[in-house]
Amino acid sequence: MTGTSGTRPSIYPTLLYADAKAAIRQLTEVFGFTESSVYEGEDGLVMHAELVQGNGAVMLGSKGRGGLFDAAMKEAGTTGVYVVVDDVDAHHRRAVEHGAEILMPPTDQDYGSRDYMARDLEGNIWSFGTYAPEIRV
Repeated sequence: MTGTSGTRPSIYPTLLYADAKAAIRQLTEVFGFTESSVYEGEDGLVMHAELVQGNGAVMLGSKGRGGLFDAAMKEAGTTGVYVVVDDVDAHHRRAVEHGAEILMPPTDQDYGSRDYMARDLEGNIWSFGTYAPEIRV
């Protein structure tokens, strides 16, 4: 997987979009993700895509592509995803420059994080911040 530090995340948020191609453009151009893989069907729908940020990744695809996951997600609510970034203010500036809908500007939190919140083109909430939970196994 491109852009990782040699470890594979064990959790991958997975989202479906009415316009997955526009979502991929926004996530890469505005929020700094790197496209790892994109598979399209003959009809041009995104069957599966993986976008990388740091040592994490999200998977996404087009709504209406068929299959069990598509059917299960049809009645699901919106999604919120948190992404750790090194420089929240620079990341936020990039998002603003690209016209992202910002819900909360960079803010210092009581628990030590600095983060901001944005909405993507289809209403999912993305938080970007410095808090990186330690996972103990």
